[in-house]
Amino acid sequence: MEILQNSVNFLLSLGAAIFVPIIIIIAGLLVKMKFKDAVSAGITLGVAFTGMSMLINFMTTAITPAAEAMAKTIGVSLPITDGGWTTMSTISWSWPLAFVMFPLVVGINILMLIFNQSQTFNADLWNVWGKIFTAVAVHYITGSVLLAFLFAGVQTVFELKAADFHQHRVEQMSGIPGVTITHRMIFLAAPMYPLDWLLRKIPALNRSFNAADLRAKVGIFAENHVLGFILGVLFGVLARFSIADTLLLGVEAAAALTLFPVISKYFMQALEPISNAISEYMQKRFEGRQLWVGLDWPFLGGANEIWLAVIWTVPVTLGFAFILPGNEILPFAGIINIAIAVAAYFASKGNIIRMLIQCTVFAPVFLWVGTAFAPIMTKLAKETNAIALQPGQLISNSSIDAPIFTYSFSHLAQIVNGQFLPLAVFLVWFVCFIFYSRSLIRERKADLETVKN
Repeated sequence: MEILQNSVNFLLSLGAAIFVPIIIIIAGLLVKMKFKDAVSAGITLGVAFTGMSMLINFMTTAITPAAEAMAKTIGVSLPITDGGWTTMSTISWSWPLAFVMFPLVVGINILMLIFNQSQTFNADLWNVWGKIFTAVAVHYITGSVLLAFLFAGVQTVFELKAADFHQHRVEQMSGIPGVTITHRMIFLAAPMYPLDWLLRKIPALNRSFNAADLRAKVGIFAENHVLGFILGVLFGVLARFSIADTLLLGVEAAAALTLFPVISKYFMQALEPISNAISEYMQKRFEGRQLWVGLDWPFLGGANEIWLAVIWTVPVTLGFAFILPGNEILPFAGIINIAIAVAAYFASKGNIIRMLIQCTVFAPVFLWVGTAFAPIMTKLAKETNAIALQPGQLISNSSIDAPIFTYSFSHLAQIVNGQFLPLAVFLVWFVCFIFYSRSLIRERKADLETVKN
């Protein structure tokens, strides 16, 4: 058992840029890819992950000082420190039973593939920490290890089914065949679906309006570099930066938005050959079945709509943080909220206006959930010594993935204490998930019928 724990911990300690390509190389060899092609695809994927991570860190480093300056200008003090997703990950991996989650998640995936309950091969095993976090929260609330792993297992099933349902839309919107997203952040698209359904009833909003449409209407002002510069300068002005610092922030934002689509091309270059090899392998052995590769969100990084929504959400989230009743977290480390933008991207099918509305409506949810998780995360940080905290300091994350699902699902066991709010919230999410999934299935069938005809 100790050997397994040490092996798993070592592999995962390598990070997504190394661990996921290793999984891809192994998968490629299993489906009879040439060794050189499998290795090339894996290394290219590692390059893509590293490039995307560098750009996100660069963007976060550029924008966070502006957010801090805006907070100081307004003079609001909130007690909970925002540690971002790395805090949650660190706490999760510090749980003594964390290593057990790896074989559990792999086993569930294999069983669902064998019994034809999923078409998704989840290569994003580095993000197994998301299931560990759920288990840690459930264990904290119930004290039961069995319930902790049961809830994590159910979440794994939800992620695989959501990946199946999203695959067609992912392929249509990314242009990369045979891939899907297995990250739980797409769970937020389910409660966004009813709002998007209402927004589509408005004629002006029920039409294509993605980044390409925006460029067609406003020309050079919607080009990545120009739009990034404008948004960066706007942040600098709001933060009351000097002229030099404002212009520098504008250039930095322009650089980030210009390079994101460039990096995303490497994901396509890496994933297309492995996707084709897996599809060909499955067709030979299981007639009529397809197998899709499940990955984390960065392969979608070429979608300019996502980054426009991310930048829009920064001042929106800060504004809500200052005035929202019940919020006690000041968003900094999680200020670049990919989770809300990716969910809105899929729920609205890339319509920028509907995405911005979705991000505005759902931004408060992240703050409330971040506040709600602060006692759990603070206690766990102290118990595991994962994070060094000052006396009385609280810590959480202002951009917890799939906040509605994560909060309600991990707190379901509180029903034994007479607290029914998590159950009610989860039921609302589950109903939305069913209707949203049905719409995705209908869309896939309709598109396939159109192709046949």
